[in-house]
Amino acid sequence: MTEDTIAAFATPLSSAGIGIVRISGENSINIIKKIFVPYKKDTKEFQTYTAHYGFIYDGDKKIDEVIILVMKGPHSYTREDVIEINCHGGILVMKNILELVLKSGARMALPGEFTKRAFLNGRIDLTAAEAVMDLINSQNQYALDNALSNVAGKLNKKIKGLREEIITETAFLECALDDPEHYSLDGYSEKIEVKVKNLIKEIDCLIETFDNGKFVQDGIETIIVGKPNAGKSTLLNCLLGEEKAIVTDIPGTTRDINEQRLVLDGICLNMVDTAGIHDTDDVIESIGVKKSLELIEKADLILYVVDSSKELDENDKEIIDRIKEKNVIVLLNKMDISNNNTQLEKQFENIVSISAKNGEGIDNFINKLNDMFFSGNINFNEDVVISNVRHKNLLVKSKDSLELVLGAIYDGLPEDFYTVDLMDAYNFLGDIIGETFNDDLADNIFSKFCMGK
Repeated sequence: MTEDTIAAFATPLSSAGIGIVRISGENSINIIKKIFVPYKKDTKEFQTYTAHYGFIYDGDKKIDEVIILVMKGPHSYTREDVIEINCHGGILVMKNILELVLKSGARMALPGEFTKRAFLNGRIDLTAAEAVMDLINSQNQYALDNALSNVAGKLNKKIKGLREEIITETAFLECALDDPEHYSLDGYSEKIEVKVKNLIKEIDCLIETFDNGKFVQDGIETIIVGKPNAGKSTLLNCLLGEEKAIVTDIPGTTRDINEQRLVLDGICLNMVDTAGIHDTDDVIESIGVKKSLELIEKADLILYVVDSSKELDENDKEIIDRIKEKNVIVLLNKMDISNNNTQLEKQFENIVSISAKNGEGIDNFINKLNDMFFSGNINFNEDVVISNVRHKNLLVKSKDSLELVLGAIYDGLPEDFYTVDLMDAYNFLGDIIGETFNDDLADNIFSKFCMGK
């Protein structure tokens, strides 16, 4: 447990009904006693999990009317004594209270330092700490559910189970090598081969969840492409439910990139409406077309909007050549006028007829989206799903180490060759949950947190 006491805003600094200033550390109680005057009770009576109404004073000057919450360690978020001052949410009021707390003996907390203390004091593991930030940043219910499950320790439990299997085999090997009279290794290579293969299979299952987990947490990078006046901006407005993109009958109205984030039936899309792709002599318009072509290369998903009332031309063929090897949903727009898709069926598997103007066919588009990215099932409540690239990389390293064990078995090497790679696999898994870590890693992870968390 660290010796100094930290403080920060726990809510955004804005004009709101309520603001919270959080204090954590061994001096929290003493600090609040210096500045808080309760309405009735003596501050000596502070008990854990209690709320107290009163006033914050700077000397004889009343600063604000507040309610303070007292949570004594180790039964608090940080496992230290924690005080939360619930004050009025005005910017000046909150600043005055925080400055008074700092003047009374606390120091300003670093980003994520409250959660870092929770980790260092053993309240949560590293995956739960990282999941706190995922929870804060969740943009849809599925991301929130996955973050909550990891805060509760679902990934931690899975990783600990894998490590337990590895260390059990390693311990037996070490004992057998040190005491061959009492522990036999006859037939052991066949036994551990099965065990290692099962471990690799379990780790592979976790690694395979990463893409979907990343899409759920961060959203699917989606670009809308098509010729001018195909209905791209109308589609974006239809999906958003409001007019965010300019829609006219004039070709080339969208000359720049229009970025929007939206959630469709729980699926988060980071949408980019691009300039219509076509040959043009207009300098500004050509810049927009160039940007559109660049974004195609980076997208997770391309929505190719086609005016189904018109025949495909050379501009369409250029677009098709650029996108045909990528994840594409072809949206045949203006289905209320025409529905001719025979030419595109030869090029693309995922084709949906829609009317961006009246919303017809959008449900079919969402179903197609779910099938493409989540195999028709986006409910991850029963599964462990990873969305953190650090976790994925360490799982890959652990798997690689286990495959080296298999290599040693297949090459007929002595059993003592297994132990080094088994322990490497064990330690890489330990790095995920923070069993082993260094200050640079901790600083890097928690520096991404917001102040006061």
